[in-house]
This record gives sequence, C-alpha cells and structure tokens, in this order.
Amino acid sequence: MTDNEVPQKRSRTGELTRRQAVVAGGAAVAAVAVGGGVAQARQPGRGTEPAREECYRLTAETTEGPYYIDADKIRRDVTEDREGIPLALRVKVIDSDTCRPLKHAAVDIWHCDALGLYSGYEDASQGGPGGPGGGEPPTGTPTDAPTDTPTGPPGGGAPGKTDPTDDKRYLRGTWLTDAHGHVDFRTVFPGWYRGRAVHIHTKVHVGGKMTDSGYEGGHTCHTGQFFFDETSVLASAEVDPYATNTTERTTLTEDTIYDRSGVSGGLLRLRYKKDDIARGVVASITVGVDPDETNDGEDWVTATATPSA
Repeated sequence: MTDNEVPQKRSRTGELTRRQAVVAGGAAVAAVAVGGGVAQARQPGRGTEPAREECYRLTAETTEGPYYIDADKIRRDVTEDREGIPLALRVKVIDSDTCRPLKHAAVDIWHCDALGLYSGYEDASQGGPGGPGGGEPPTGTPTDAPTDTPTGPPGGGAPGKTDPTDDKRYLRGTWLTDAHGHVDFRTVFPGWYRGRAVHIHTKVHVGGKMTDSGYEGGHTCHTGQFFFDETSVLASAEVDPYATNTTERTTLTEDTIYDRSGVSGGLLRLRYKKDDIARGVVASITVGVDPDETNDGEDWVTATATPSA
C-alpha cells in the first residue's frame, strides 16, 4: 500500500443498504467519571447539545491491521502500567437493522501507548521516542500538519497478520456488552506513530462464549477503528509522556483509513475539562453492526485515492 492509497472493502464499499449505521447520541456518554467537571469537545458539524440517536447506515468496516491478538484478556481496565491521560471509553453496540441494543456481544479494543508502541509487537511497532527504526529522537515537537508526506504503513502497520514478538498485553482487552448494549473500558488516551492518525482498534464478536482462556466460538461481525478529533490530539501533545513523542504525526484528514464520515466512520464523542485534558477524557460512540455478517478486517484491497476520498 502506498501513501496515496486507501483500503476499500471488496463488497458494499460506500453503498447504502437496508441496514443502517448509527450516529452516537448524548445517551452514549460514558457514565464513569474520570475526575472533576468535564466539558464537551466540539467536533466539526456538531454542537455540544445531546443529540437523539438515529440510524442511517452501518458503521464503517476497516482493516484489522497486523497487531491484533485473539481475545484472551477478558477485562475492562486495560491500562496496566502504561502512563498517559486517563480515558473512559463507552461503546454501545446495536443491530443496525432494528436499532436494538446487542447484548452479550464481545467487544475487543487494542491500541498503542503514548509513544506509539503496541504490546505484543514492541519490536515491530512504528512508535517510540526514536520513531521508526529507533536511533536518536528527531528534533522539534508534534505539529498540526506534518512537514512532509507521511510514510510508514497505513492501515495500522505493515500489511498482513504477524505473530507477536513479545508476551506483553497492555492496552488490550475484551468485555461483553450488557442488556443495554453498553461496554465500558478504562485505558489511556492513545499516542501516535508515523503514517497513522490517533486511533483505537475494535472488533465485535457474536455467537461465542467466555471461557477460562478467553472468548471462543461465534464470528466477528465488525472490525473498525475509533478516531480522535484534532483539537483533543493537539491538547494531549502538550502533556507528558505524549510531549516526549517526537515522531511526526499524521493528522485526521490525512489518515488513509478514516473515511471522513464522522461518527459512522468511527469518530468518537469526547468530553474533558477545558484547558486541562490531563485530568481525563470520557469518550463514547454507538456502533451499528449486522450480527449476521462476518467482517474480520482481512478482506480488503487497495485503490488509488481521489481528492474526494
């Protein structure tokens, strides 16, 4: 995949179907307080007022990337020893055909730490203080616009699934949705690495069951990514340890995975205390899935990007 290519699914790419996706409403705001009063982060085209939940189309499917590890960490708090801005993430999963909550669905999340490192793949990750390939950290601080064309692996890393290179599992976890389709995670605000905007990976599994070794059986009905608006990312870059991450950053509008469709493309609704993001962030989103479909994030091809894309 080149810097001018974006992934597209082989079927139903960008097409409306009878099944609908979701715009997250105010009801999806996480109930877990992160600390102190919070202020809604205004996102393009959206005010701070709660919005009623609506159904339009399926939440966008994306590639799973090379750093997925099967759901073997059944937990809601995935932080472990990672430093960073506390993040309370609430995900609501609904059947996009009926708009009814999908209960007992297993939701995976995984993402890099403040310096761009993925657990299980630290040697292969594109992050770290020295950036890709290690060495001396580049000079300067992260800016809103990179100074040259982003390089590195779009889509979450080098193409193709790779085996883990270490036994670490921080910032990874799986939990079941409740009767209202909700699942809550505690983690930290992700950092960035070259070639990708700040994001969290996710999968939704149905039809399986929890076991002593993890979630087994069933099938994956959704593979996607959650994204953060530029204002919040720039605010996080002023806080340690993010401020030490001098790897060049790709902006949300430059990212080759985010499809510019807002919430249906994975854009999170964020709340945090104005001018004090370090106190914590509450993030929420409603994800519309087709529980009868299989979307494992592996059935993707590349296509040349156009200005509209």
